[in-house]
Amino acid sequence: MFWLSHHHAEEYNRTYLLGGVRVCARCLGTYPVLLAVMVGLFKARAPLAWHWDVPVVLGLTLPALVDWAVGRFRPASGSNAVRTLTGVLLGVALGRSLFIHVQRPLPAALLWQAGLVAVVALPVLFATSRGPRNE
Repeated sequence: MFWLSHHHAEEYNRTYLLGGVRVCARCLGTYPVLLAVMVGLFKARAPLAWHWDVPVVLGLTLPALVDWAVGRFRPASGSNAVRTLTGVLLGVALGRSLFIHVQRPLPAALLWQAGLVAVVALPVLFATSRGPRNE
């Protein structure tokens, strides 16, 4: 069931086994929290602009990016507890930026968030895609 875990067998250390199904540790933290944050913000009729949106969204996105990047360079490192925690933080950040986005497309928080992901992910993907990854 690849849709629940985008990891192959050599990366099963990055998953939880739930009811016989592998689930990505970070995604397990991200997606339920993202949904809960969005529902909560809609129910609370939260404002579409807070002066701290961009710094908070970036600050909550960064731990997941750093943990992911370290894992790309050192695949055997890290723990699922940390991956899930960084996923929770990422879920809060994505929940806020997507809450704004569905009402006012392409808000500053989402654009800065996408920029941060690109600035971190593209060089890491380039550096780690050239040859086998180190264990």
